[in-house]
Amino acid sequence: MTARDRASAGRRRVLVPLLSAGLAFAVLVGLGTWQLERRAWKEGLIETLSERLAAPPAALPPPGAWARLDPAAHEFRRVAVRLAFPRPDQALVYTVGSALRPDVKGAGHWVVALGEAAGGRLLVNRGFLPRSAEGGPQAPPPPPAGPVDVVGVLRWPEARGWFTPADDPGRNLWFTRDPAAIAAGKDWGPVAPFYLELEAPDPPGGRPQAGPLRASLPNNHLQYALTWYGIAAMLVIVTATFLVTEWQNRRAWPDSA
Repeated sequence: MTARDRASAGRRRVLVPLLSAGLAFAVLVGLGTWQLERRAWKEGLIETLSERLAAPPAALPPPGAWARLDPAAHEFRRVAVRLAFPRPDQALVYTVGSALRPDVKGAGHWVVALGEAAGGRLLVNRGFLPRSAEGGPQAPPPPPAGPVDVVGVLRWPEARGWFTPADDPGRNLWFTRDPAAIAAGKDWGPVAPFYLELEAPDPPGGRPQAGPLRASLPNNHLQYALTWYGIAAMLVIVTATFLVTEWQNRRAWPDSA
């Protein structure tokens, strides 16, 4: 093999790893930058949640305004309203805990009832009910018999993920707090596009378990960003070592073979 052939083979041996390393470096830096953007978003969300959840409750907007409420402006706002509960049946929504309810631990169900306020109907998450000792759902205590003054937090439907199980209205079991889907499955008729997360009053015996929401969301995005940037830095070191080694080997080649 001539020196020219060896040089051409050497360039090919370097070019493919170098291109692969460059592509991987760009991906790693992009992931790190995305995590920094997520960190800024999470900090803004926590600040918004803290402000809204600490504010005194305002009056629930009238039913005529419900369809026009903007989730970005109204979700997590505390409201006070007098509610009646026209139906005794309630929906069970499976959960394994809540990032906003640190007092809720383990698997169980949210107890969702139909509430009525001044001519409009909305769903009310009355609180958490742990699973029974046998592992199944407990029978929820009935909603209050008469009108009651409540304080709660406005929430909009939860997004359904790829791995979220299908709801099973026949077993009275749901897997997302989606007012329209639950109302349709329970034949409750039209309801508000949001639901009310009950804070107070506590039901008799504390079942289901109501309580305030807390802005205690995890924010580990800086750690994730540093991890991706660290891997990118190690890739640079490994690639540089590879290039130096190749250069030294090429200098050691004889002029001809």
